Amino acid sequence: MPLAAPDVARLFTAGSQYDCGGDRTATVVALPEAVLALPTGRVVACDPVIGLLDENEPFLAEVPPGSYPVTLAVVEVRDAYGPGSADTRIAAAMLRIGDRPAAHWELALSEGQDAARLGRGDFFGYGVDAGTGCFLDASAVGPIGELVERDSDPVVDAIFDAGHHPATVTEPATGHVMVAFATGWGDGHYPTWVGRTADGEVTGFVSEFFVVRQPGRGPVEA
Repeated sequence: MPLAAPDVARLFTAGSQYDCGGDRTATVVALPEAVLALPTGRVVACDPVIGLLDENEPFLAEVPPGSYPVTLAVVEVRDAYGPGSADTRIAAAMLRIGDRPAAHWELALSEGQDAARLGRGDFFGYGVDAGTGCFLDASAVGPIGELVERDSDPVVDAIFDAGHHPATVTEPATGHVMVAFATGWGDGHYPTWVGRTADGEVTGFVSEFFVVRQPGRGPVEA
C-alpha cells in the first residue's frame, strides 16, 4: 500500500497541534498565501533551483486555467533541538482550486506513474537538493527554468528572503510566474497529493515535507 495521505484539513488549520515524537511538538502558526497564474491548468511541482529544465512532467490531474492561491502551512516546532529550543518550518504547501472540500486525497501522478505498483509506504514525488520547492504552470517551466539557469542567485535570494512566506518569481520577458518556498527541514524527496470531491473534481494540490507526524505513519525526523 502506498504512503497514506495526510490529514490536509488539519494541516491547514491554524492552531492544529502535533506530537512529532522525541518530546517535540508542533503547532500550525501561520497560513501565508500568494497567487499563482495557471494559463494552461497543467500543474508542475518541483525543486525550482536544481533541474527545472529536466524532465518535470505536469500532473495528470488538470484544472481550469485561471489564478489560484498557494497557501503554506507554517509550524512552530517546540524542543526542536532539545529542551527550550524552537524552530519554525514550512510543513506543506497547498495550491487551492476552488472552495469545495475534498472527499479524499491521493498521490498526484504524472505520465508513466502507476500508484498500484508502489510498495508499502512508497510514493512518487520530487527530489529537493536546494531546500526549495514550487508550483508553476507547465507553460512556465521553460521560461522560468532558463531564468534560473542564467543566474540562480536572485531566485534563491527571493525564496529565502521570503522566509516562511511564499515567494513569487516572474520571468520578465514572458510574464510567466512560479510560487516558490522553502521545504520543511530542507533537502529530501517529497510527495504531492491531489484532492478530489466525491464526483472527481480537483480541489487542490498539496506538497508535504514530513515535518509533522500523520496518522498511520511512524515518527518524523528533523
